[in-house]
Amino acid sequence: MSSSATHHYPDSPLAMFLGHTPVWYKKAVLAALVMNVVFYFTLGTLLTSWIILFEFIFTLAMALKCFPLQPGGLLAIQVLVMQLTDSHHVYEEVEHGLPVILLVIFMVAGVHFLREMLFMFMNKVLLGIKSRVVMNVTTIIVVAILSAFLDALTILAVLIALATAFYDVYDKVVSKIGYADDPTDDDDNHIDDLHREDLDGFRAFLRGLLMHGAIGTAIGGVCTLVGEPENIVIGNAAEWDFVTFATMVGPATIPTLIAGVFTCFVLEKLGWFGYGAELPPAVRKILADEDAKLKAKATKGDTLVIYLQLVVAILMIVALSLHLAEIGLIGLAVIILASSLIGVTDEHSIGQAFTEGLPFASLLVVFYVIVAMINSQEMFTPVMNWVLEMEGSQQVFMVFLTNGFLSAISDNVFVATIYMNQITPLMEQGLMTREIFEAQSVAVVMGTGIPSMSTPNGQAAFLFLLMSSIAPRIRLGYGRMVYMALPYFLVCTTVAGIIMYSWLD
Repeated sequence: MSSSATHHYPDSPLAMFLGHTPVWYKKAVLAALVMNVVFYFTLGTLLTSWIILFEFIFTLAMALKCFPLQPGGLLAIQVLVMQLTDSHHVYEEVEHGLPVILLVIFMVAGVHFLREMLFMFMNKVLLGIKSRVVMNVTTIIVVAILSAFLDALTILAVLIALATAFYDVYDKVVSKIGYADDPTDDDDNHIDDLHREDLDGFRAFLRGLLMHGAIGTAIGGVCTLVGEPENIVIGNAAEWDFVTFATMVGPATIPTLIAGVFTCFVLEKLGWFGYGAELPPAVRKILADEDAKLKAKATKGDTLVIYLQLVVAILMIVALSLHLAEIGLIGLAVIILASSLIGVTDEHSIGQAFTEGLPFASLLVVFYVIVAMINSQEMFTPVMNWVLEMEGSQQVFMVFLTNGFLSAISDNVFVATIYMNQITPLMEQGLMTREIFEAQSVAVVMGTGIPSMSTPNGQAAFLFLLMSSIAPRIRLGYGRMVYMALPYFLVCTTVAGIIMYSWLD
């Protein structure tokens, strides 16, 4: 008998709606859908669009209560029904975002087929570096450098895969033997207390590690033409090649990068904003014991798998560094090579590799409906026109700030495209000097890349972390991400802002 035949559904429509989501949240979603119709006829399309935008952000903030695909998707369907945008504009936004969608689908799955090699490598790093401060500072530096030349989502996908593997190992072991190897220790209550305390410490440690990594993708991604998708849009408009781009933005990106690394050091030293958690000794011992057991039981085949995965990983890095193809297509090549070499050919095992990325890819398409609404209703146009009426350093600074604000609630590539489409004709028509155009282009790079780290929806990598399977397991919700990103946002935005304000001096 199929599982669906034996499953018992709730008796009432409200209980069935959004499943196990809290009742208050279900009612809030339904109330929003009803009130949006009222707003549409009383406030007009523009104000209704702004209200729906913040409702959608609310669904992201409640990701630990309910995956945002359903409540956010209902809002997206309503946007189309009320004709705040149309399916044609949505399709155009999806086309623009196709590289990111392919990346999430294929590269995340590709990383799944490299997990044994990655776990072995990171396990050596995790167990080898005793200092928490050294480990986290090293993490943010390495991730920032890699993000400047590779892709932020790919790098964060690797970090998430590693964190998930560590958590799974720990969870599997404690569920079998607790924290004591002595089988006579049957004081379950005592072990449960230790388990809870160490588990909380392990979660805090992983939260810090992943957030440092996510920040590293942001402060490293602004440094080069290929570091962030919006950089390519800006670089093409300004006619900058790879070297020119790095040279132009360097006076702003390098100090910001240094400020970010310094912030990491201070946070780990002082233990502020949820950072500074040590890897509990009991957890370290479990990971070390499991590592020793794996080594003892390893066969020639196990070792061969790791070497084959290492070869595929090197080929992947070369392909990403040389940008031989779209990142998602490189991910598909990784899936084919890795699964072929290690003999994974059944459909079920291959399908498991896609379970992490597909829900997020679906959410991205819903997100592009909201972006299409912003575009159709010209929601950001008044802000941009207001800024472009300013002059000199004040204008460059406000371009930076408004880009940051708009990117924090929207899509970085979308905001960068609109800004560059606004200022490029002004420069071509002689209404703006090349110097001011280049200064504003740098401000767009820094604005879409740095202040946008203030919210998970401001950076694709942050949103991917929030929607990952590890986030609820380590209690990393929207609010906590905002809180942990706050010191980085304040420091890096201040440094970048000062530089932007004095750019034309």
